[in-house]
Amino acid sequence: MSHLPAGTMREALIDTSAITENVRHLRRLTDSDVIAVVKADGYGHGAVRSANAALVGGANRIGVAEIAEGLALRRAGIDAPILAWLHAPGASFAEAAAAGLELGISSFDQLLAAAAAASAVRAVAVHLKVETGLGRNGIAPADVPTVFAEAARLERIGKLRVVGIFSHLSNTSEADDRAALARFEDALALAATYGLTPRVRHLAASHAAFEIPEARFDCVRLGIAIYGLSPFADRTSAELGLRPAMTLRAGVAAVRRVPAGQGVSYGYTHRTEGDTTLALVPIGYADGVPRAASGGAAVRIGGATFPVAGRIAMDQFVVDVGDHPVAVGDEALLFGDPTLGAPPVEAWADAAGTINYEIVTRIGPRVPRREAAR
Repeated sequence: MSHLPAGTMREALIDTSAITENVRHLRRLTDSDVIAVVKADGYGHGAVRSANAALVGGANRIGVAEIAEGLALRRAGIDAPILAWLHAPGASFAEAAAAGLELGISSFDQLLAAAAAASAVRAVAVHLKVETGLGRNGIAPADVPTVFAEAARLERIGKLRVVGIFSHLSNTSEADDRAALARFEDALALAATYGLTPRVRHLAASHAAFEIPEARFDCVRLGIAIYGLSPFADRTSAELGLRPAMTLRAGVAAVRRVPAGQGVSYGYTHRTEGDTTLALVPIGYADGVPRAASGGAAVRIGGATFPVAGRIAMDQFVVDVGDHPVAVGDEALLFGDPTLGAPPVEAWADAAGTINYEIVTRIGPRVPRREAAR
C-alpha cells in the first residue's frame, strides 16, 4: 500500500520529465517550433518548473497571459523569449520592455504604449494579434490596416520589432476553424503589403496542432498538451502519445465503521445502504477539488476504486470503501497517468461537468507540489 511522506496530508506530484518528453513528441509530430504556454502557474503544475522542462524538450519560446507572469519567470532565471498577451487597460509596458518580454498587441492604443516603452538601445518586440472570429481580444478587423501601417512605421524608426502575428481558433468545428484560418492568411497577406515580415506566425494551439497541419505556420502554441492531457473529448492522452505530468493524491486521515442509514457529509445527500467503512480524504474544494463532482467522482485506494460519498467539503471528502481493508495513512489517488493505473483527470472533469484544463489549473496553493520520482 502506498503512503505519502510523513506529515503530508495532500500533494501533487509533478513529473517534469513527462513535460519534456511531451514537448519533444509534439515537436516531432508538428515539425514546428513550439511556444510552451505556462500561464496560470503552468496550468497548476508550477510555471518555472514547467517552463524549464519545456525548454529542455526543445520549446523555443514561453507563453504567458500576463506580464507579471513573464516577469516572475525572468526573476527565476529564465532567459528564453517570453510572450505575454493579455493586458489591463492603460497598462504601462516599461517594466516588461526592460525585462525583454515580447508583448501581444490587440489594439492601436497597446501598440502606442509598447512604442512608448522603447529605449534608446532597445526596440520592443511585439506580436500583433488579429481577431479572426473568436470574439475575444485581438485587433478588430476594421482597425487592422491602421495598426499594421503604424506598426510598420514604428518598426522603421526603431521603436518596435514586429516579431510575430498571431490569432486563436475556437475549436468549434473544422469549418469554423478553417474559416478563421482563411481570415488569418488574409491578415498575413495584408501585413506583407505594409512591409511587415514577422518571423513567428502562430495560430494553432494544442487542438489545432493535432487537427489542422495548415494552421501550424512557423510555430504552435502548446498549453494543455505539454502537460500530457488531451484537448479532445474523444481521444485520450495515450492515444495522442502524451504522458500526464500531474498526480494528485492525499493520505487517508480517518477510517470508521458505520451502520446502515448513516448520513455522510453536509446535507446527508448520501446515506449508507448497509454496514460499511468510510474513509476520510483530507482534500477539498479549497484545494481545487470541485464540489460539483460530489457523488460522481471516485478515488483509488490500494488498487481498488471507491466512490465519493456525499458532498465534497472545503477541506475533505468521504469515500465508501465497503469491507475493503483501508487504514489511516493509505494513499487515496485522485488522478494521474491512467497507463500506470491511476484514474484519469477526465473522470473528475466529467463528474464536475467541466474539462481537464480546469481540474489541473484550479489545484490550489495549499497542495504542495513535489517532483515525482523517476
